[in-house]
Amino acid sequence: MENGVLQDIEVTVTFLEMHAPQAASPPVPYNRQVALLKTRDIPLHFYRYLMDRVGRKWHWVNVLRLNDDELSAGIHREDRDIRVLYLDGSPAGFFDLKPHLPEEVELAYFGMMEHATGQGIGRWFLGSAIAAAWSYGPKRVTVQTCTLDHPAALPLYQKLGFKPVAQKKEVVHPLPFAERSASVMRP
Repeated sequence: MENGVLQDIEVTVTFLEMHAPQAASPPVPYNRQVALLKTRDIPLHFYRYLMDRVGRKWHWVNVLRLNDDELSAGIHREDRDIRVLYLDGSPAGFFDLKPHLPEEVELAYFGMMEHATGQGIGRWFLGSAIAAAWSYGPKRVTVQTCTLDHPAALPLYQKLGFKPVAQKKEVVHPLPFAERSASVMRP
């Protein structure tokens, strides 16, 4: 931060693809109370809450900059698939699939809240997201990650069958706290 202004962050984005589903998905964690629920007409405030709580540390800011109409147009499409992970009855993460692309399903967002990481849930959760993506019958499933994301993200995507296909440099414009608060706490 320089003179109260957040500095832009240069990142490397890695694009990954999967061209066939895996033979088996990771098993459901045992001795854990987990639920994965598909949303229907998710309230904008709840989606923003999930985006903020999952992505704050990783600078997921683009969605938080959308106004209500822009956000609603994207997440309330009939073919959008958003699922929320609950751990011991509380929200713990989410994934967001875009199955409307020609012959492709994009895993647009995938992540867990900090209290849910390191508990052996991530592998199963990503396996569930991948299975949901393949349920639409695409020719490929895609995802992207960047150097700001959790260090385990890229290796986990690869362990579960994604292959890197391209990289590019981008710039992330961090969200100042006041702007983040205004987005997440809007009426």
